[in-house]
Amino acid sequence: MYAVIFTAKVDGQDEEYSRVAKHLKKLALEKYGCLEFVSVTEGGNEIAISYWENEEQIKVWKNDSEHILAQDLGRTKWYESYKVQVVEVIREYRHNT
Repeated sequence: MYAVIFTAKVDGQDEEYSRVAKHLKKLALEKYGCLEFVSVTEGGNEIAISYWENEEQIKVWKNDSEHILAQDLGRTKWYESYKVQVVEVIREYRHNT
């Protein structure tokens, strides 16, 4: 399993941002095989973590045309800066799930 960790300094999130983010989350989960997608914004920081079975799914998702448009809007409108990390999950622990 792999995780994509997106962290950002928020520049300004508006109604369009909320609409686009909700749509992209649904798209990732329903069309591209994302296993889980969690995001939180606190103050001027945002973190989103998505989980995937393999790297190929992540690459296909990254190149989705709607995702590319959203990335452009993020760079020009919504984020001061951001970082994306793709990591392999080595171990997982759970309690009461």
